[in-house]
Amino acid sequence: MTVAYAKLGRNTGHRKAMLRNLVTSLLRDERITTTESRAKEVKRIAEKMITLAKKGDLNARRQALEYIYEEKVVRKLFDNYGPKYADRQGGYTRIIRIGYRRGDAAQLVLLELV
Repeated sequence: MTVAYAKLGRNTGHRKAMLRNLVTSLLRDERITTTESRAKEVKRIAEKMITLAKKGDLNARRQALEYIYEEKVVRKLFDNYGPKYADRQGGYTRIIRIGYRRGDAAQLVLLELV
């Protein structure tokens, strides 16, 4: 039996809010540092948001606004990233391992837009 997503040790509401915050931060700052398991989940969602931006229509913008917290980030997504990745068929993000966290030895990664 396969699992559709990682639970990340959080209840549903907390997990969804955390992922929305991470996606918003990634699209705003173009790179974030987080744990590997979180980065893999954020990558899935961020790639979907960029795909919406490539469509560029009003419905896609509204779908992005449902998920992303900041309106400025959605504007940046549709004005900058949509045209930038227009000819690219997926693979908009990259995960780079940067070491282990000191407190609990969790694998830290840099998640950035390509």
